[in-house]
Amino acid sequence: MARPPRPPSPSRPPRKPTAPPVAPSPAGGTELVYGYRAVLALVARRPEAVLELHAQGDLMPRLVELGSWARGRGVPLRELGERELLRLTGTSNHEGLCALTRPRRWLSPGELAEQLVCTRGAAIALDRVRNPYNIGAILRSAAFFGLDGALLGAPAPHPALAQDAVRVAEGGAEHLLLSRTTDLADTLGRLRSRGVQVLGAESDGGVGLAGYPFRRPTVVVMGNEREGLGDRIRAQCDALVRIDGTGAVGSLNVSIAASLMIAELVRPAGKSV
Repeated sequence: MARPPRPPSPSRPPRKPTAPPVAPSPAGGTELVYGYRAVLALVARRPEAVLELHAQGDLMPRLVELGSWARGRGVPLRELGERELLRLTGTSNHEGLCALTRPRRWLSPGELAEQLVCTRGAAIALDRVRNPYNIGAILRSAAFFGLDGALLGAPAPHPALAQDAVRVAEGGAEHLLLSRTTDLADTLGRLRSRGVQVLGAESDGGVGLAGYPFRRPTVVVMGNEREGLGDRIRAQCDALVRIDGTGAVGSLNVSIAASLMIAELVRPAGKSV
């Protein structure tokens, strides 16, 4: 049976097909977040950051509440075609929804340390983990299990969070305190000086993960899949922890390993895993 025509909405003016979407500023004044759950989490957690919303036409019936929120905040919600969204986001993985936002606020490592110490919290740190899909999956697991934050170590000058990582995190990036550093080893040393336990994940050697006596505050460091933890990073770890398997393969994907580490880490705090 044919779908009846949708009545025009008085709150949404007719779309102009020839109007080009607003692109992010090359100077870094805005950021683009895409992905259905990523954008909804952004709206829920950082509503003041949202400047514009863009949605694919066939997704609009699912966005009634979002449309009402946008009208109330004076935020444009523009209906775009698939090609327009592809041009705006640069990817076909936009899931039909994207947002132009003010830049994300990153905590300094010192601010992150303060939060961890005050709350006896826990965070994940990434040493040269650069694949955005792995980063996004790790952030998703960290948020799911209730970690407080994530510390990203990346090359200078501006380590950042890739747009695909935000999408893959499925909203997890909005539930974590995020910090970044271009010298992770030095930052971990400063965290240790504040009383934060630093644990490194190793595929060989170290202490078995099962039943490890974690204490808070804690930062667990995951290394690059090919090279593992760097020597300077390893030197800053209070202990190295491994995940035992059958030995059929040498190691796990870093995002899977991180999920197992995080799940074990939160058990002593009495949180549900």
